[in-house]
Amino acid sequence: MMKISDVASEYLTYLVVEKGDVQNTINTYKEDLTQFIDLIKDKDVEDLSIDDIYDFMKHLSNTNKKTSTIIRRTTTIRGFYLFLNRENYIDVPLNGLRLPKSESHLPSVLSLEEVDALFDAIGNKKDGEIRDRAMFECMYASGLRVSELLTLELGNINFKSGYIRIRGKGNKERIIPIGEYALYYLQDYIDRVRKYNPNKKSKYVFLNRSGEIISRQYFFKMVKKYATRANIDAQISPHTLRHSFATHLIENGANLKEVQEMLGHSKIETTQIYTHLSTKRILSAYDAFMKKI
Repeated sequence: MMKISDVASEYLTYLVVEKGDVQNTINTYKEDLTQFIDLIKDKDVEDLSIDDIYDFMKHLSNTNKKTSTIIRRTTTIRGFYLFLNRENYIDVPLNGLRLPKSESHLPSVLSLEEVDALFDAIGNKKDGEIRDRAMFECMYASGLRVSELLTLELGNINFKSGYIRIRGKGNKERIIPIGEYALYYLQDYIDRVRKYNPNKKSKYVFLNRSGEIISRQYFFKMVKKYATRANIDAQISPHTLRHSFATHLIENGANLKEVQEMLGHSKIETTQIYTHLSTKRILSAYDAFMKKI
């Protein structure tokens, strides 16, 4: 009879040889398998059942592990069972196995004061800063996705009527109003910087010094850089500007359906998360006020 630990070693070898998983991943799997074996004891592999997985999940929950941790470790064990089934060590159907629902994390948003501080930290003298300010203002004023911002085309900005035309997910087109403030910084960038770019005939608005469109990696680094410069401690990413845009709209009375259309969400449920964010921010402000009384 083979013990679970014996076939566990075989499974780890399979991950390396057949799937090419890297060492850090293998070490994580090994740790998960070790915890599983320690819990159910190193019994004969043919005695494994789906109940052992549920016992493992219950143990993780009782030891106050995060839901994300429970899901990850259970997924490792499920993969182990699938391997054992395929190699005919066991015959344990996993169709009924249910993992706990993942925790829903509300996206982080900036306060209006933090938005001002972030933008003021950019500067207005260097070519790169002038362009970055225009990018930040445009994203916050319209709620664009990062990919939509970086591929924004000059011909899709209507400076006279104050809107931009976007082709987003699913190739769906939408028209988004954009305020005079953001349009001012866009025009400033075009007049002072972009018209002198070596690839000024490009259809894309935002270009690097070589005339290529800005990469997602660069934009992410710049958001982090300016947030540090502005002494903003919150976890921040490019999409924080999109989340902040939506939350501030709702806090100021915008219709949820209108916000959905501006963001390009296919389902209203996706947009509703910003009502929770708004409520959370208002309650936080209320709590802070009550503590001062």
